[in-house]
Amino acid sequence: MAFFDFWTESIAIDLGTANTLIIHNDKVVVDSPSIVAIDKKTERIIAVGKEASLMQGKTHENIKTVRPLKDGVIADFNASEQMISLLINSIPSLKKRFFTPALKMVICIPSGITEVEMRAVRESAERVNGKEVYLIHEPMAAAIGIGVDIMQPKGNMIVDIGGGTTEIAVIALSGIVCDKSVKVAGDVFTGDIIYYMRTQHNLFIGERTAEKIKITIGSASEELESPPDDISVQGRDLLTGKPKEAMISYREIAKALDKSIIRIEDSVMETLSQTPPELAADIYNTGIYLAGGGSMLRGLDKRLSKKTDLPVFIAEDPLRAVVRGTGITLKNIERYKSVLVK
Repeated sequence: MAFFDFWTESIAIDLGTANTLIIHNDKVVVDSPSIVAIDKKTERIIAVGKEASLMQGKTHENIKTVRPLKDGVIADFNASEQMISLLINSIPSLKKRFFTPALKMVICIPSGITEVEMRAVRESAERVNGKEVYLIHEPMAAAIGIGVDIMQPKGNMIVDIGGGTTEIAVIALSGIVCDKSVKVAGDVFTGDIIYYMRTQHNLFIGERTAEKIKITIGSASEELESPPDDISVQGRDLLTGKPKEAMISYREIAKALDKSIIRIEDSVMETLSQTPPELAADIYNTGIYLAGGGSMLRGLDKRLSKKTDLPVFIAEDPLRAVVRGTGITLKNIERYKSVLVK
């Protein structure tokens, strides 16, 4: 068996709409934006990850930047396959190998995914030398990554706000009892900011600028205990066509994101209303756990807590909670066999 182990490498992948993370030997070895730059003439990938994200919105007609995943699922099969392959090949310890090892993979997928979308993920993994491919639902991986004992006969509620989807799930006895997947998450927040800047400031900004605004002063509430300073935003004036600058406060961003956050709140309430009473009693005691990049939005935990009358906890390092859980599952594959998607 040890001999075969030499030919096989184990990796855990969080294939996200916004970022792709890979764990190898218990360490996060890849943390890269899920974006590729393609030469239109040759259809060859010229950059991937951080390098490609720097090109976003700044390309000429021969280069296009593509995000192969949309709403947590593969939208561009060819680009996603090449991206996964390039990211796996960039793992330092695999670069040193003389041969390409067979890969044992655990990949996390949204809970609302269809059979066809699941097959696309599995086929992508198999095409990049995945010999053993296991899939795990994102909320389950997030729960394991946060440190929740999912085997217990006890209800836990996880809200994972990623780039493309928000996954809400009630977990007990290593299974998802009720869940909801809504396509309102980081990307929609970014779109809301772009729309707000156009309508309120006549300022046309790109995706990267909107993303920067979201991270720097993004807020779910207009009343924060320690508010961030106003920031200056540059873009194109829609009336004159000239470059222009505007000062923006966190309160404006809270207004811009309000509708989308209400949709997330409603989905959480809907999931709670479908929860069996015994598990609802558990959730009353344990509260709600938040994971994913979207949970870092200022004031979101307090806002959800106010809406649900439950304590809300943000995972430590929420961006990596899902990939941590995927890595733990990979390491203890026999123990977590029951949570893996057949």
